Amino acid sequence: MFVCGCNVKHMDCMKALLHIFLLAAAVIPAQARHDGVMTLRDCMEYAVSNSTKVRIQQATVGDARIARRDAILSVFLPTLSGGSSASYSFGRNIDPETNTYINTVSFSNGYSVSAGITLFNGFSAVNNLKISQTALKMGETREKQIEAELCLAVMEAFYNVVYYKRLLDVYEEQVATSELSLTKARRQEELGQKGHADVVQMEADLADRQYELTNVRNMYLDQKMTLEDLMFWPSGEELVIDTRMPDQAATGSLAEDEVVTFALAHNPGVQIADWTRLNARRELNTARWQVLPSVSLSGGWSTNYYSFQGSQQTPYWDLLRRNGGEYVSMSVSVPIFNRLSRQSNIARKRNALARAEAEYDQTLREVEGEVRRAVQDRDGAATAYSQAQHKAEVQEEAYTLNLRKLEQGLISPLEFQTAGNNYLKAQADEMDSLFKYLIKQAVVKYYNGIDYIDQ
Repeated sequence: MFVCGCNVKHMDCMKALLHIFLLAAAVIPAQARHDGVMTLRDCMEYAVSNSTKVRIQQATVGDARIARRDAILSVFLPTLSGGSSASYSFGRNIDPETNTYINTVSFSNGYSVSAGITLFNGFSAVNNLKISQTALKMGETREKQIEAELCLAVMEAFYNVVYYKRLLDVYEEQVATSELSLTKARRQEELGQKGHADVVQMEADLADRQYELTNVRNMYLDQKMTLEDLMFWPSGEELVIDTRMPDQAATGSLAEDEVVTFALAHNPGVQIADWTRLNARRELNTARWQVLPSVSLSGGWSTNYYSFQGSQQTPYWDLLRRNGGEYVSMSVSVPIFNRLSRQSNIARKRNALARAEAEYDQTLREVEGEVRRAVQDRDGAATAYSQAQHKAEVQEEAYTLNLRKLEQGLISPLEFQTAGNNYLKAQADEMDSLFKYLIKQAVVKYYNGIDYIDQ
C-alpha cells in the first residue's frame, strides 16, 4: 500500500516509514490507563453505569423486590384497620334508650379496630411468595444478561476503533511521505534526473493514498461514534481510548463439551427459561387449588358515644367504656359455580406451562448451538490469525527482497509498489484477525462463566 517515490539512492525515508508501521503494528502488553485515557474495561464500566436499558431493568428488579415483600407480608401478617366517626344530627331522631322519635339535637362518636387473616386459600399465598422470589431472580439475571450484551457490543466497537485508528495513523504517514517524495521528484524532473512519466505515476499513487486515507478516517469516525453511542458518552466531549494492542492470547483452551455443559447449567438465558417454566407450574397448581374452600379469621373491637340536647349527660369516657364490645369470627367460602371461570383459568395455566416447557427446550437447543458455534468460530479465528501471522512474515521477507532488487535496479517502481501494498495489507490482516480472535475467545469465556468485564 506504500510507495516512497524516491529514487534508488534515497531509500532511507521508505525504511523509516516501514519501521514506524512495524512499531505501530507490534503487539504491546496492556498497561494501566493514564489520566483521560479509557481502556476497554473503563469503557465497559462507563457503558453499564449509563445505559438506559440497564436502568430500565433495574427499575423492573425494584418492582420485583416490592412484589416479593408484599408476598411475604401476605403470608405471615394479618390485615389491620381502624376507624373513627363523629356526627351531629338535627331534628327528628330515634332515642336509643326509648327507641322512639324525638325532635332534638344529638351528637355521636364511634371508634373501631379490626384485624383479619386468611388461614387457607388453596396455598395461593405460599405459591405467590415462591413465584415472587423466582421473579426477582429472573429480573436480576436479566439485568446481568443485558450488561453482558452491552459489554460485548462495546468490546466489538472498541476494537474497531483501535483497528481503524492504527490504520489511520499509518495512512497519514504514507500520505505525508508521498507528498514529500512527489515534491522532490518534481524538483528532480526539473533537473533532468527523473522522467515525467515517473512523476505522473507518483501523483496517481498519492491520489490513491489520499483516497484511502479519507475512507479510513470516515470508518474511524463512524466506529468511534458507535462506541460513544453505546457508552452514552456526553455529546461534545472528546472520547480518548487506549489504542495499544492487547496481549496475544493462547489459541488452545476450553474444550467444546466442557463449555456446553457449563452453559446449559449456568447460562442466564437457560436459567430464565427454567424459572419461567417453574413459575408456570406453580401458577397451574395455584389455579387447581382454587376449587377448594377458603378459610379466614377476623376479630375486632368497637365502641361509641352519644348524647341528646336536654338529656342527662353521661361522662364521655364512661360511656365509651360501657359501650365497648369485641367480636371474633371465622368464615368459610365454598366455590360452587362461577360460570366455569376456574376451569377456564386452569386450562389457560396448563397451556402456559406447556408453552414454557417448549420455550425451555428451545432455549437449551439454541444455547447449545450458540456455544458450539462460538467454539468453532474461536478455533477458526485462531487458525486464521496463525495464518495471517505467517503471511505477514512471508510478505515482510518478500518486501525486503524486493527492496534490495529496487536498489539494484532489477525491478520497476510499479512492481515494488505492488510488493509494498501486499506487505502492508498482510500487516493489516494480521491485526484484524487478532481482534476477531480476541472477540470470539471472549464469547467462549463468557459461556464458560467469565463475564466480559472481568476478562
